[in-house]
Amino acid sequence: MNKFAHIKPLFKYNKVAYYSVALDDNKETLFEKFVKQHEGVNKNKLYHILRWLQVIGKKYGAQNRFFRNEALTADASALPPVGKDKKPYYIENGKKKNNTLRLYCLRASEGVVFLFSGDVKTAKYAQDCPNVKTHFLLANQLTKAIDQAFRDKDIIWNEDCTLIECDEKFKLFY
Repeated sequence: MNKFAHIKPLFKYNKVAYYSVALDDNKETLFEKFVKQHEGVNKNKLYHILRWLQVIGKKYGAQNRFFRNEALTADASALPPVGKDKKPYYIENGKKKNNTLRLYCLRASEGVVFLFSGDVKTAKYAQDCPNVKTHFLLANQLTKAIDQAFRDKDIIWNEDCTLIECDEKFKLFY
């Protein structure tokens, strides 16, 4: 049986439009599920990532430097960005904490980012972590499918490559 997803716009800032996907016939996107899952237990870690989405979207655009590679052969990237000392910090109770929560995504351009899902990373490599492995692998499958849809012109860019367009009934097979 083929697995498919529908592309859904999430929100747009002046420099970045964010999209996600809803798997099969789900109404809720992967990103919306990610937020719901982590807004209670990992509230500060989630807020740190959501704040980065705002900063990237409003101030900088989706520059490569903000997206971490979780594996050499990976197609998808992750947030939060790596800090100056190679660790993503957030502040909790007035102290710096390492943010181990990962949100996997596809930086399609400086103006378009697809947000998938993720979890708390407990191992050095995503593919070795029981929490993030399935999210990481799914993000890579979806990234490959989205890249192919761009090549096949099922997904097209607007004139200035700041938004994407596709038929609302388009199914992304992955």
